[in-house]
Amino acid sequence: MGRMGKIAAHMVLAFAAMLLAQALATGALPDASALALAALFAVSALAVEILFRVERSPWRFFAASDGLRLARSALLSVLTFALIARLADVRQPGGLRTLAVAFLLQTALLAGLRIVRRAVHEKALVDALTRLRPAPASPALPRLLIVGSANEAEAFLRTPAALGERYAPVGVLTPQARETGDELGGVCILGAIDDFDAVMAQLRDGGLQPSALLFLTDGPLSAFGTERLGRLKTEGVRLLRRQGGLVDVAGGPALRELSLEELLSRAPVRLDPEPVRALVAGRRVLVTGAGGSIGSELARQIAASGPAQLTLLDAAEANLFHIDRELGEAWPALPRRDVLCDVRDAARLERVFATERPEIVFHAAALKHVTLVENHPCEGVRTNVLGSRNVAAAAKACGAAHLALISTDKAVAPASVMGATKRVAEAVVRQFAGGLDANGTAPRVSVVRFGNVLGSAGSVAPIFQHQIARGGPVTLTDAEVERYFMTIPEAVQLVLRAVALSAGDREPPTGVLTLEMGEPVKIIDLARRMIELQGLVPERDIEIRITGLRPGEKLTEALVDVNEIARPKAEGITEAAPVTPLPPIPPAALAALEAAALAGDEAAVRERLFALVEALRTVSPVPAAAGRAPTGETRDKFAAARTQA
Repeated sequence: MGRMGKIAAHMVLAFAAMLLAQALATGALPDASALALAALFAVSALAVEILFRVERSPWRFFAASDGLRLARSALLSVLTFALIARLADVRQPGGLRTLAVAFLLQTALLAGLRIVRRAVHEKALVDALTRLRPAPASPALPRLLIVGSANEAEAFLRTPAALGERYAPVGVLTPQARETGDELGGVCILGAIDDFDAVMAQLRDGGLQPSALLFLTDGPLSAFGTERLGRLKTEGVRLLRRQGGLVDVAGGPALRELSLEELLSRAPVRLDPEPVRALVAGRRVLVTGAGGSIGSELARQIAASGPAQLTLLDAAEANLFHIDRELGEAWPALPRRDVLCDVRDAARLERVFATERPEIVFHAAALKHVTLVENHPCEGVRTNVLGSRNVAAAAKACGAAHLALISTDKAVAPASVMGATKRVAEAVVRQFAGGLDANGTAPRVSVVRFGNVLGSAGSVAPIFQHQIARGGPVTLTDAEVERYFMTIPEAVQLVLRAVALSAGDREPPTGVLTLEMGEPVKIIDLARRMIELQGLVPERDIEIRITGLRPGEKLTEALVDVNEIARPKAEGITEAAPVTPLPPIPPAALAALEAAALAGDEAAVRERLFALVEALRTVSPVPAAAGRAPTGETRDKFAAARTQA
């Protein structure tokens, strides 16, 4: 129905409400004067309608808030009518009683019209009038059990076409046992989440075993137990979650399969998005390594915050192509540019920065695979150390306001070449981006250090998935190895939050910003949980094989080193501040490291690299000597670190 049709319907209802109100208040049948007063009341309702645009509320989406607005509209109609009648000296039969009844009737009629329209829209009118008990699940559709709070479940079930023609809900599980037996949109609350196994047994006995579970809560699913979730998956039960804020082609919320990260992760950290939005909104942002796991998620979250321009820089053409296309589909109006460039190429990098003129630079490009970098130390130095130097110099030359380096917990007490290159990179970006340029400005530098992320390229989780799919064995290096884990979106959210905090501080941070990673997880426990999620039994169905620590690998990782002090910065973020000011890296030492890397001299690269790390880890400043090899004591210390944190 169009706008004029709705207005006409509302006037008819107002006319009828006044006639009925007069009849109820006076006990007499309407006469000509009553019809005139009802017409005047309809005109008053029309004035309120035009002023407050009541007709804009779609009838088929009627909700409680709409009912309150209709009551306001009816009250204003009554007051307007009373004012006009008073000014025109028109006598109102029944007095205030008539006006009160007219208000109640008009509210009821307006609301009733919308309730009937919505029931017709949802094809539930006849069912709602004739059904005495909660609706049975349609035998033609897969059954769905909903897990979440009563508010979440009611809102989901109230959404028009929420489940489309795909699922028939058989019940709801909520955190509160006292809600058992309540009905939400014709669907019963069968019990509390703690009674999950008992409810599932009852559904099976009644021939109503669900084909899918929909988790509406955002909390961690590990509370359900990986063995239980794995058993459900083995039985063919799909584990679903709503696609945040998205709507599928059927008009309802899009449902998706739960990811491995959601099944294994801890409770996510919830942060206020405003500081991040304030950091990047309306500004020119450049992300290096934009096609990688962290870089691509950085690009997504930055794009969602409305930058003036987003430049995606990567040396991998396929990765760059995919993230550029994804952003183009999700944010078609976002000004962006993809740049195929290697951070090792200083001249090319400087030209790109001069052209793009980024105000904020996120440097995520790096070689991160511990074993590969251990086997190719020269390449690790060229990308992680020299590439970081090139990015810092280019950011300073183009006048960037802020440079953020993505580092790793492996930079703390590094036992691997990869960790050592990242530790030196932390110092290099500060050194080459610091100091005033010709305009008297310098980029503010933030270094963010965090641990492993589930699902990233090279993470153990995809490797374990592949090994389990092949029937095993699942291989890990040591039963005592443990790591910090979080999901990629959560890690990037914290990175952006940390950089936003750093940008808002009066003084630039002197230390490294670290992310709260929760408790470390033993890799063998992760392997067992992943096997159980497939409905299998570790060691019986899938062998777990210990292969021994690899070169450069440690049993545990830390986020704060021996010469750093942890200071709380904000929720989920800590600053690892140096005990004493860090010594600068002598240009000759960096030049010697660069020469060795370009010459392919792996032995010299290792010696010079760990000599720089030794100087950066000292509690009191000690000058680093160019090309000086570590002392025997230092070699022993780093050798011991290869097997212990």
